[in-house]
Amino acid sequence: MPSASGKKLFVGPRFRRIRQQLGLSQTQIAEGLGISPSYINLIERNQRPVTAQILLRLAETYDLDLRDLATADEDRFFAELNEIFSDPLFRQIELPKQELRDLAELCPGVTHALQRLYAAYTEARRGETLVAAQMANREGSQFEANPIERVRDLIEANRNYFPELETAAENLRDEINVPAEALFAALATRLREKHSIVTRIMPVDVMRETLRRFDRHRRQLLLSELVDGPGRIFQLAQQLGFVECGGSIDAIVGRAGPLEDTARRLYRITLANYFAAAAMMPYPAFHSAAEALSYDVHVLAQRFNAGFEQVCHRLTTLQRPNARGVPFFMLRVDNAGNVSKRFSSGTFPFSKFGGTCPLWNVHSTFDMPDRLLSQVIELPDGTRYFSIAQTVRRPVAPYPQPQPRFAISLGCEIRHASKLVYAAGIDLEKVEGTPIGVNCRLCERENCSQRAEPPITRSLILDENTRRVSSFAFSNAREL
Repeated sequence: MPSASGKKLFVGPRFRRIRQQLGLSQTQIAEGLGISPSYINLIERNQRPVTAQILLRLAETYDLDLRDLATADEDRFFAELNEIFSDPLFRQIELPKQELRDLAELCPGVTHALQRLYAAYTEARRGETLVAAQMANREGSQFEANPIERVRDLIEANRNYFPELETAAENLRDEINVPAEALFAALATRLREKHSIVTRIMPVDVMRETLRRFDRHRRQLLLSELVDGPGRIFQLAQQLGFVECGGSIDAIVGRAGPLEDTARRLYRITLANYFAAAAMMPYPAFHSAAEALSYDVHVLAQRFNAGFEQVCHRLTTLQRPNARGVPFFMLRVDNAGNVSKRFSSGTFPFSKFGGTCPLWNVHSTFDMPDRLLSQVIELPDGTRYFSIAQTVRRPVAPYPQPQPRFAISLGCEIRHASKLVYAAGIDLEKVEGTPIGVNCRLCERENCSQRAEPPITRSLILDENTRRVSSFAFSNAREL
């Protein structure tokens, strides 16, 4: 960030992203900052510099934390570019880190295109040649190598915050005006009286493997008896999202540009889920409670009649201007290390093409069910984070099916950790962080007993006369 010395900076893409997140036109933000729209246009095209005074005025006028807004996307883009260009495919190309940082900051659109191209290449390399062939035969079509990753990209591009849905959810709660413990009955009544949709809780032998099904012809929302209380409320709120906020959802999807049908449907479901969480935990009340309770997840869950995972997910969405919460990231993994959910309103560099580090105690929670674990972790670049983790149980499965278990990790940069009840009594400046990597294929830490594979950026060294702590020894020189 600039100092107050008047130093001029060219940060056009960064400035444009801030404006777009505020939902302002160039004319509107120019009026707010007391400068001309033409000057804003030149700033965003990197044809004019922006001074520290203008950025500080921006922060004061719109209550922005420029430390977050100025670096979050660039850091994430840089981490993803670094992962892509660490692939052996680019081994003969010497690409300085600074060039990757410049690309991430100045050309976010190019960065996004490279991510999608590499994702498509990865899928094809793994043997999905049929998909690649279909792509080649669709002249002018938009190929989505992985619709899940595409939707994740869209969520991250919006910083996991959708103001239209927040407003609609708040209006809904104001209209029904009931406490959290009466929400299920109120939502069921609204569905029945306003939309002629009847809610029915069905036996497991009728629903079988299905937890929720909307019968359009009979206008019935069928929920399995296996779904717990918070889950039932969520499903009713999601259905209301589809029938009452369909226009807003379609508008958000439309802003994403051309999408394959699978990605479009997944994005609509994701947005309806977002509305459901916002209806269960309305922004003003939830944000105020989170701040007052120092982000005690269990108490928040009790107060809003929600589950642990639902609260953690909701905490990643607190990005409203003038009422921001701690910028959390969230991860959900199973006991095999598979990542099934990840959200970030901060800068944590999730890997798109690998798992997670086994030294992160999110994996240890499976050995200590129902116990919440906390940890300070440190990435190879020295960035430190504070995280909590706990296992959760999804809807129970009938015997003798295995009971599904997942671990949820919620974390933030160490500079925000003092706001959390879980960090009370910890000297955050002096506590030693557990050294972790993004994943084994990108981590270059030596002598790790948990390493599952050597880093793809180093040459593997094999010595039949030596057995080291790590199963893999590798050269110190980065391969080119």
